Amino acid sequence: MTRRIHIPDDSDFTSFREQCEDQEGWTVQYNKGGVTVWCREQESNTVQKLKMRIICKDVTAETLYDVLHDTSYRRKWDSNMIETYDIGRLTVNADVGYYSWKCPSPLKNRDFVTLRSWLPLGNDYIIINYSVKHPKYPPKKDYVRAVSLQTGYLIQNNSASSSTLYYLTQVDPKGSLPKWVVNKVSQFVAPKAMKKIYKACLKYPEWKRKHNPNLKPWVYPEQNTLPSINLADLSLQNADSLENIDESGLSEEKLHISDEDDNFSKES
Repeated sequence: MTRRIHIPDDSDFTSFREQCEDQEGWTVQYNKGGVTVWCREQESNTVQKLKMRIICKDVTAETLYDVLHDTSYRRKWDSNMIETYDIGRLTVNADVGYYSWKCPSPLKNRDFVTLRSWLPLGNDYIIINYSVKHPKYPPKKDYVRAVSLQTGYLIQNNSASSSTLYYLTQVDPKGSLPKWVVNKVSQFVAPKAMKKIYKACLKYPEWKRKHNPNLKPWVYPEQNTLPSINLADLSLQNADSLENIDESGLSEEKLHISDEDDNFSKES
């Protein structure tokens, strides 16, 4: 995606789809249990481009799309999330939002402010985002403000009851991370995250029937009650303008990854 402040257009969505489907220049890091993780080497050691794919049996493309949009449901299945909320809308298929997540101890927690856009393409769907600066949502002192250079999902319809999810991300975590952290992400964290999304999709239809079943502002724009945002109020979030912390000395032995990832809240 071109590094300028703009609402993604058809060329951005086409480019993203091609990156997801293209195999050239990508190295397989993990391939097991229906999940594949690829890595693309970048000039920077920390700004790694990762791509993941999972085959979702018994899950429609529409359900995947709904799960990835539904912030109310995300609070139930995304145990790494600390907080997420929508800030405002730019167009019928673009908004700005905030997301913070728990990094494995002893790493500092990260957060993002991103411009997100989505597009249904026949029976397939694409959701993409990149980091922006919003004057009312500056970096917080207890978080490291990370930068999404390009992140998104490609959802492909396989059949009436099967779909494929691609997740592609290029993020600057803002920190001199040790090499073992990068390896852990591709070998452990990424596959587990994809499986967690799949499990969440299997449970979503039943959950949604009990929680505002007709409320889907990402499908029905007239339901969107977010305040409007002017694109001119936003600016590109460049990694160089943010604090860079040094976590390179952290040892792998002290890493703690929660086993709570597969637990769903029992609250209705």
